[in-house]
Amino acid sequence: MKSGENIEKLRHSLSHLLAAAVLSFDKNALPTLGPAIENGFYYDFELNTPIGNDDLPKIEEKMREFLPTWEVFEKIEVTPDEAREIFSQNPYKIELINEHSKAGENITIFYSGPKNSIPSKEFLLKAGGYILKSGFIDLCRGGHIENIGKINPNVFKLTHIAGAYWRGNEKNKMLTRIYGLAFETKKELDKYLAQQEEADKRDHRKVGKDMGLFVFSDLVGKGLPLWTEKGATIRRELERFIVDEEIKRGYKHVYSPDIANLNLYKKSGHYPYYKDSMYAPIKIDDEEFMLRPMTCPHHFELYLSKPRSYKELPMRIAEMAKLYRYEQSGELSGLMRVRSFCLSDAHIICKDSTQAAEEVNGALDLIEYITDVLGLKKGEDYSYRLSLGDRGNEEKYYKNDASWDEAEDKLRNVLKKRKTDFIEAPGEAAFYGPKIDIQMKNIRGKEETAFTVQYDFVMPERFDLNFTDKDGKEKRAIVIHRSSIGAIERIIAFLIEKYGGVFPLWLSPVQVKIIPISELHLNYANKIFEHLKNEGIRVEVDENNETLGKKIRNWKLEKTPYAVIIGDKEVEVDKITLESRNDGNVGQITPNELLSKLLDEIKNKK
Repeated sequence: MKSGENIEKLRHSLSHLLAAAVLSFDKNALPTLGPAIENGFYYDFELNTPIGNDDLPKIEEKMREFLPTWEVFEKIEVTPDEAREIFSQNPYKIELINEHSKAGENITIFYSGPKNSIPSKEFLLKAGGYILKSGFIDLCRGGHIENIGKINPNVFKLTHIAGAYWRGNEKNKMLTRIYGLAFETKKELDKYLAQQEEADKRDHRKVGKDMGLFVFSDLVGKGLPLWTEKGATIRRELERFIVDEEIKRGYKHVYSPDIANLNLYKKSGHYPYYKDSMYAPIKIDDEEFMLRPMTCPHHFELYLSKPRSYKELPMRIAEMAKLYRYEQSGELSGLMRVRSFCLSDAHIICKDSTQAAEEVNGALDLIEYITDVLGLKKGEDYSYRLSLGDRGNEEKYYKNDASWDEAEDKLRNVLKKRKTDFIEAPGEAAFYGPKIDIQMKNIRGKEETAFTVQYDFVMPERFDLNFTDKDGKEKRAIVIHRSSIGAIERIIAFLIEKYGGVFPLWLSPVQVKIIPISELHLNYANKIFEHLKNEGIRVEVDENNETLGKKIRNWKLEKTPYAVIIGDKEVEVDKITLESRNDGNVGQITPNELLSKLLDEIKNKK
C-alpha cells in the first residue's frame, strides 16, 4: 500500500474479495454484510454447503488467485426497483434495499474485478443475481482502495468461522461468519499473529479450565458459570477484600433479595429501558416478580424505611449483589459476559451536588486503591471515559437538560481536578444520568467497562428520596451509583489474563504445596501441613508416589507460589527447604519462619 492509504478501506475491500472467493466454491451461497472491523474484516453468509475452519486455507488461496485481477471498484447507481431486480434472489439484500429506500437514501452497487469486465446496469438487470464470469458485484455504500490488485497478497489472513444471527438478532436466522485479519504490511500482520498466539495462552477461558477454576454446563444454562473450590477461593478473597475496605471507608454493607416485584422496576424506570436484557417475569400468586438485574431500587427502599436527616448523609449503602441479565447468546464470552454475576454495588445518597462531587472523587480514590493492589496500571491496563447523554434522544434519556448539564459538569470537573486523562463518549450514559466508566482491555484488545461511577438525578424523583435539612425543611437528595471492583466474574477474567494464571499469594487458590521426597517423610509433611492450615494458609501435600523431579514439575505447572521440600535433612533439623515460584530456591528455614513470611506477604498483598 502507498503511504497514508486508509487501512479501513483496504479491510472493507478485502471483505468483497472474501465474498467472491466463497461464491466460487458455493454458487448458491447468499452473501449478506461484510464490514471492516478492528484489525480486519468479516463477511456473513447463508451457505448452501457448510464449511469449517479447515476450509479457510483454500478460500484464502482463492482470494490470492483473484487478487491480481481486481483492478477497479466501479460504482453503479441504481434505483431501488433496479436494485431489487439485480438482487432478487437474495432476501437479505432486499431487506437492506428496502430500508435504504424507505430512508430516502441513494442505492449504489459496486463491481470489483478486471477493468475490461465492468458490467453495464442493463446487463445486470437482464442477468439478475450477482455472480459474474469474472469479478464480483455487491450492494455497498463505498469506501474501497483504488486498485486492490496491487497490494501485497500476504497482508491478510482468514482466521476463523463463527455463527452470527442476521442483524445480531437471536430471532433471525443463524448465518456463517468468516473472519479475516488485514494490516498495511506483512510485518504488522506477523506481529499481531504473534500477539494473538500469546493471547491464546493467556485467554481466561483456557487458563481457567486448565487451573480448574470454573466450568460451564449446557444443562445448567448458557452464561451461568459454576465455580469450583479453587475458583470460589479467588472469589471469596476478592469479596472479603472489597467488603472490608469499603466498611473502613464508611460503607454500610447490606443484603437484599435476588428477586423482586416487577412494579419495583417499573417505578424505577428500569423495566421499559432494559426490558430486553432482563429475564422474563415470574408469576406468583397473581403477582409478577423478576430476577433482579440491578440493586438500585432495593437500596432505595432501605433508605426509605425511616425518615432521614442531613446528619446521616452521605449514606453509603453497599452490597455484593447477585444480579441476572439476559445477554444474547452471541454476546456471551467466558466470564467477561455472563447471565449471572456478582456486582460490588453501592448507592451513595447525598444532600447536594457539592457533596455528590466529593463522593464521586472518593469512589475514584477507592477504585484506584483497588487497582493498585491488584497490580493494574492506569493508562496501561485501564482508562477513564466520561459517558454523556444524548439530549435529542428522549426515548433513551430522561428529559431534563439543566440536570444533565450540571451532572456532566460535576463529573468532568472531578476528573480534571484529579489531572486524569479521559475521553468523552456522547450517547454512552444510562437513562438517568452521566457516568465515569473505567475501561479495560482484555488480552485480545477488546474493551469492556470494568467499574462505573454514575451521577443520578432521576431516581431521587421517582422514589422521593428526601431528607430533613438543618433548616427543618425537606430536601431532595442526589444519588451516586458506583461499583468499586465491578462484576466479580469480569474482574477475575481480567486478572487471569493479566497474571497468566500466576496469582499473587493472597489470591492463589493453593498457596503452598508440601512435597515429601518419599513416604518416609510423610509424617513430618503432615505436621507442617497442620501447622500452616491452622493459621489459615491454603496448603496441600503431594502424596503421589512419583519422583521429586516430577512432583516439582507438577507444582510449577499448577502455578502455586511456594513449594516446601521435605527430605532426610529437613526432618533431622526440624526445618523445611523453601522453593519460590518467583525467586527459585530460598533455602532452609524453620516452619515458624515460613509461616511469618507467608502471613506478612498475604497481609500486605504483595
